[in-house]
Amino acid sequence: MHVIGTAGHVDHGKSSLIAALTGVHPDRLKEEQERQMTIDLGFGWLKLPNGEEVGIVDVPGHRDFIENMLAGVGGLDAVLLVIAADEGVMPQTREHLAIIDLLQIPRGLIVLNKADLITDPEWFDLVESEIRSLVHGTVLENAPLLRVSAKRGDGLEELRQALGRLLEDAPSRPDLGRPRLPIDRAFTLSGFGTVVTGTLQDGTLHVGDEVLILPKGLRARIRGLQTHKKPTEIAHPGQRTAANLSGISVQELERGDVLTLPGHYQPSYRLDATLRLLPDVQRPLRHGAEVKVFLNTAEALAHVRLLGKDELQPGEEGWVQLELKTPLVAARGDRFILRRPSPAETLGGGLILDPEPRLRYRRFDPLTLQRLQSLQKGTPQELLLQAARALGIASLKEIARRAALDEATALQAAQALFQAGSLLGLGTPAAVLDMEAQVLAASHWEDLTRQAKSHVAEYHRLYPLRPGMPRPELLQRLRLSAASFPHLLKRWLEMGIFKLAHDGIALPEHEIRFTPAQQKQVQALLQRFEQSPFSPPTASECIQSVGEEVFQALLIQGILIAVSAEIVFRRTDFEGMVERLRQAFCEQGPLTVAQVRDLFKTSRKYVLPFLEYLDSQGLTRRQGDFRYWNQPCADDSH
Repeated sequence: MHVIGTAGHVDHGKSSLIAALTGVHPDRLKEEQERQMTIDLGFGWLKLPNGEEVGIVDVPGHRDFIENMLAGVGGLDAVLLVIAADEGVMPQTREHLAIIDLLQIPRGLIVLNKADLITDPEWFDLVESEIRSLVHGTVLENAPLLRVSAKRGDGLEELRQALGRLLEDAPSRPDLGRPRLPIDRAFTLSGFGTVVTGTLQDGTLHVGDEVLILPKGLRARIRGLQTHKKPTEIAHPGQRTAANLSGISVQELERGDVLTLPGHYQPSYRLDATLRLLPDVQRPLRHGAEVKVFLNTAEALAHVRLLGKDELQPGEEGWVQLELKTPLVAARGDRFILRRPSPAETLGGGLILDPEPRLRYRRFDPLTLQRLQSLQKGTPQELLLQAARALGIASLKEIARRAALDEATALQAAQALFQAGSLLGLGTPAAVLDMEAQVLAASHWEDLTRQAKSHVAEYHRLYPLRPGMPRPELLQRLRLSAASFPHLLKRWLEMGIFKLAHDGIALPEHEIRFTPAQQKQVQALLQRFEQSPFSPPTASECIQSVGEEVFQALLIQGILIAVSAEIVFRRTDFEGMVERLRQAFCEQGPLTVAQVRDLFKTSRKYVLPFLEYLDSQGLTRRQGDFRYWNQPCADDSH
């Protein structure tokens, strides 16, 4: 199913032509009917000779309503450029043709209406020659031209036949699995409630779907769907669609909102794009100029950031970043129109390359310009890789959406990028790659690796006596998700980029080393342990002697062992105590705390934490006042 639209100067008979073709006049408003002039968008449908029903969008031709016209020409498959035979080319003929060309509407017909008013064949030749000169170099350069009289019906059947031929080979709109309905009308119907209409793009909608209205973030449910006033359970891309919504009031909706399914689109305050300035604009477009952006059925004020240039001359093309004052919902590949707010003038239009850029670029950065050029002309692999770089770590589904690629194309491109080493998976082999797989560009992996190494090296510099950087701290510094970090760390460890050190992350070459002054303090402390091995300095005394960092380093290195928060032993002394205690248990049987105290000629202050530590390690167990040895006493090999 396809959608066609009208274009042309005011009073050239666009609405009358649609009424003659369909039997229904598209002017809906009382004011339109009284003034006999289209003010807002009108809608209808037409059955072609081949049986296909096509949707029709009729637009106003008066210059005062050009912005209403812009809301209706997005998403058209074909256009009828209507020109009155008695007047020929007029100002809005030129402006509408410029807009058609900027939007690259792929096919069209030129309709010379009011042919019944002309009797002089030479006048027809003159007007048609003027039209051919006008459309030269545009998308309508080779469009068929038909003479028609909407009033008398002359040429209407030929027009229907020509439309059928025009749309016969027109491809169906792709189903990318991410539907969006740019809303051009929102109203209420008695017995139904809230209804919105638009031309459905990029996916299907079903009755019962939970939907999201962007950019407002409102939620609703589809109660019913219609195409051409016929109820349907499913609406397909390219169809004029009416959706009856529950859970939302018409007062909450307006033209320019986008109905979609959750999880597919994000409103954006920034758009990367190409921009072509019309050759007849009044003056160059300067960096920072305020403009109006028209995208599908929405409009927003924006400032133009020219990239690589300070101004764009009439007829020139360049890269821009549009900084929006209110957010828009866009996809890569959408076309837009720019107008100057005052004095009102259509400036040009272009193509959205990235609907959600994360960065505000340096305007003359060569890498930025190279990236934009790749986005404009790239292969599916290049587009997927650019999208992956922009998103960081994301599912292949998210990356394909960003690149505006369908699932099959995205999977094929991803497989090739995996084989080339340009794309990496997190825990997902390329052989089982699917749309839910978490992936990242190899260049992003390299950036993360450099950042991680820098953070860990800085941590070693600040805390040379600590074994490594705590994992949560590195995770936070890299701003990664808790789900993706373990996969990255595993890869880093396998590649030898980092090592694990007491649950911390360290560079392979990192070792704890004391300064000469610290080493001198350590030797003095260890002499105190040697002088009183079973009644050694407490943790507090150790810290007082050498400092917290050095004390912790001694514990990490295993030189000291803490049996409680306050009691520590030199490891060699601790191991000797365990062996003496084993011998005592094996010779005497169960022992009390007092007996162990006497064995080491120390106090309960040291013995009780020592025994409780052995209990926790499973070497001993307590029953009442006695401790029992849990290990075999005899040598089992004899």
